[in-house]
Amino acid sequence: MKLLKYALGAVAGVAAGFAAGVLLAPRSGAESRAMASDAVNDAWDSAVDTYERGQQAVSDKFSSVRPNVDATTDELRAKVDLARERMDQLRDSLSNAAEMPVEDVEAEDDVEAAEDEVVEAEEALEAEAVVEAAEEVADEEVAEEAE
Repeated sequence: MKLLKYALGAVAGVAAGFAAGVLLAPRSGAESRAMASDAVNDAWDSAVDTYERGQQAVSDKFSSVRPNVDATTDELRAKVDLARERMDQLRDSLSNAAEMPVEDVEAEDDVEAAEDEVVEAEEALEAEAVVEAAEEVADEEVAEEAE
């Protein structure tokens, strides 16, 4: 934003200096008007060129970013679709569980409890493995510092 203000100020200063020079120059009015007209046309052409370059730069940047946005959007849509499928599966399993006899529901509760215990045991083993790995790294760092 500061650069834009600086550029606009510079353009305004150049224009004011040019106008003062043209008006105070020892030329005829027709020559001065022709010079002023040429200067305005040149400034307009320069402004149009700058606008077109800026427009092209924005277009190029948008084109370079677009594939990443599309890929991320596709990835998110796939995840949403998977989540919807999982919700449908859970809804179906809940419907099936509601239709089961009481004995089957109790047996299923026992199975779920056992599965939870297995998950907890796996998590504990993973945590233990992480601790062991951290201890190994720490031992290696201590050994490296000792050398």
